[in-house]
Amino acid sequence: MRRLIRLLVSFTTTLGLLSIALAGNTMAKDIKVGAIINLTGPASSWGQYHAKGHKDYFRYVNEVKGGVAGQQINLTVVDSAYKVNEALKYVKKFCTQDKMDMMATWSAGSGIMAKPIIQRCKIPNINYSTYQGILKDPIDYAYLPFGSYILDSYAVLEYIKTIHKGSEPPKVGLLTYNNAYGKSIHEPSKEFAANNNIDIVDIEEFPPKALDLNTELLRLKQKGAEYIFVQNLPSAIIMALQAADRAKYDVPFFGTWTSTDPDFFKRGQGLIRDRVFMQFSGCLPGDNSPAMKILEDMYKRYGTVDKFDASYWEGVAIAMIMERAFQKAHDQFGKIDSETINKALESFRDEDMGGIVPNITYTSTDHGASFKARIVQVHEDATYTPVTNFWVPGKEKVNILK
Repeated sequence: MRRLIRLLVSFTTTLGLLSIALAGNTMAKDIKVGAIINLTGPASSWGQYHAKGHKDYFRYVNEVKGGVAGQQINLTVVDSAYKVNEALKYVKKFCTQDKMDMMATWSAGSGIMAKPIIQRCKIPNINYSTYQGILKDPIDYAYLPFGSYILDSYAVLEYIKTIHKGSEPPKVGLLTYNNAYGKSIHEPSKEFAANNNIDIVDIEEFPPKALDLNTELLRLKQKGAEYIFVQNLPSAIIMALQAADRAKYDVPFFGTWTSTDPDFFKRGQGLIRDRVFMQFSGCLPGDNSPAMKILEDMYKRYGTVDKFDASYWEGVAIAMIMERAFQKAHDQFGKIDSETINKALESFRDEDMGGIVPNITYTSTDHGASFKARIVQVHEDATYTPVTNFWVPGKEKVNILK
């Protein structure tokens, strides 16, 4: 009888332990993330490397770090084909059918149009494009990963003013797409120029499907633009460089952080030369930052890229921000879901991201992340050389690096 009782007690204890283990496994659900990225169509190599960076970093978190608080990150990447309607189809699916904990959208247009949907479903979303219109009220659940195109505009023009020689104001021409993304630099550039003795002599707009930019570059030359500030995808910058050569127009070109992708360097041989610069708020190999060390470890582990790539970098950067939000959600609220992730994001205060991007602050009224810039020179071998320090345009002095 005693032996039978002992067996029953042992069996009951085993069942209890098994039940606890099963309950623990049930509670440790995957963190579900959806990313709607341009994998085909215009600038698809850019989007493809965004997706590769995003995937690789979540793989790194799952394999090397054991997930977040024991939970694995389950990432679903879909193709928007650079079409807003296609992107919105997946936003709706991720909100209702898949019930994602967090999302990423890609373009300026999809980021704007997704806002009412994510706000209704209460799912936080980080947009790959840093179009400032995404930050118009209401901003609930909509986030940028780093400073908007207002930052790029201020930084580029302040740098131009700093390096300009002579007593006359620098003459700047804008060359942009005729869509929301292209026009995003118009108003902030005009505003900054008016307050800082810079002359915007011409604004040339063109459709994304344009086959050449000969006419636009000739107009800029005729207007006397000494510097060209562009806001278009890398393939169009190549066309602009070609048109400048045809017009025998030797001026520097400045772009936002969206100026390069892997195809840019393949097509830019002999065209980039020493005349292309851009604002870039990210880490670079020479920084020796903790983030760069993680990137270099990922290059060796996964072999997706073998050296620094700005497109791959952004995918990793957004994934890192998401991971940090997941961890803070667990630490602050004991669970990771869309509601706690959103609260965790809004608790970021000068959050140190290891240098992958400038320190981030999000509040309930500001989802702009940061406002720190630096200008880098773009080289034909797909490397970047900083020509300034990091600074806050309009508030701090820019230091030109020798």
